[in-house]
This record gives sequence, structure tokens and C-alpha cells, in this order.
Amino acid sequence: MTQYTFHIPPPCTEEIEVIHVDDDLLVVNKPAGLLSVPGRIVKDCVLNRLQADFPDVVIVHRLDLDTSGLLVLSLSKLATSELNRYFRERSISKQYIAVVHGNVEQEKGEILLPIAPDPVNRPRQLIDHEHGKAAHTRYEVIQRMPDSTRLLLTPITGRSHQLRIHLAEIGHPILGCDLYAHEEALGSADRLLLHASSLQFEHPSSKAQSDFVSEPAF
Repeated sequence: MTQYTFHIPPPCTEEIEVIHVDDDLLVVNKPAGLLSVPGRIVKDCVLNRLQADFPDVVIVHRLDLDTSGLLVLSLSKLATSELNRYFRERSISKQYIAVVHGNVEQEKGEILLPIAPDPVNRPRQLIDHEHGKAAHTRYEVIQRMPDSTRLLLTPITGRSHQLRIHLAEIGHPILGCDLYAHEEALGSADRLLLHASSLQFEHPSSKAQSDFVSEPAF
């Protein structure tokens, strides 16, 4: 029997920072603890907050509730179509910064482990070599600390919870991760230390290269 988590997060009082706006695009910095779209119970989210100032805004990708960082939204039909195509064809380059438990030995590496929904404990995912969808993450060490490592992460695929479960599976869960981290890693931070730090893509109408960068607060 499938079990669903009905965890209701505390209200997010942090404001959304607008990084860029033009006729087609809206790029924002999402705070940790804020949903991207309305949930089953909690309706406060990026989309609902932005609709007050941008009635035509359309969300084209999401960040997990606990992940902070860059989120691109559409303000035109052309941008909606093109951005959806970019994500479908994986032509948008995304990078994340994370702090993980322990000392990651290799300076850089790749994780290729297939992911499937956990049929018993939603919304958790699990590694499933028989039925899972291919998932590919690249990582590079930025900084080594006594009990943790700061990593630059590049997801090649975009599976749900991919970065969280991939890093946990290789023995280095992201600090503050309430779904996949062991007790020590979970208790090492008061939030998930995962931040969408970079977006690169072709502007839907001008076709100019668009680069956006955001430094994490942690």
C-alpha cells in the first residue's frame, strides 16, 4: 500500500528575488522552503506569488520545496513553447552547489544510476536497475572541509530528486536532506544545502546566449 507524506512546511517568509525580466522571460531566486507550484494542502508558492505582478506568468520547470536558487518562468507563448522544448531536449545547462556529508575522494566524477518512484513511500524515489529511468549526474569538488565537501553538480538528466538520491547512494548525502540523509547528515544543517546556482540557455526570441548566476546563502 502506497503511503504519502502529508508534511506541512512552516510558512516561508522570505521574498522571491527577481533576477531578470523582459517581454519573454522572468528569472527569479527561489528561497528554500517555498513550493514552485501549489501543493495539495499548501497554496503559497512561486507561481501564485508572481501572478500578482505578472498575470501571464507560466512555470516551465520546478525546484523542490527545500531547494533554493534560480528558476526561469515564461511570460509569452513563444517563450513557453521554446523553454519547454529546451528542457525536453536538455539544451538548458543547469548547475547546482551542494554541501554533502563526508570527504568525497575524487576531484570529479559521474553518477549513472537509474531512478524510479518508490511504490510504497511517496514522494521518495529509489535506485531501480530493472525498472528505473536512466539518470546521470556529474560532480566536481569545490571545497573540502573537515566533515563535509562542497560540490558543483551538473545534472545531465532531470529526474525527480536526482541529485539528492544520487549523492546519498554514493555515501555522501546532502546536508539537511530529510528524505535520503542519515541522521548525522540531516542534523548537520537547518535546511537542505542544495542551491540552483547557474542557468544557461538561448533566449527564446533574441537567440542570444543567456547566462544567470546565483550564489547560495550557505
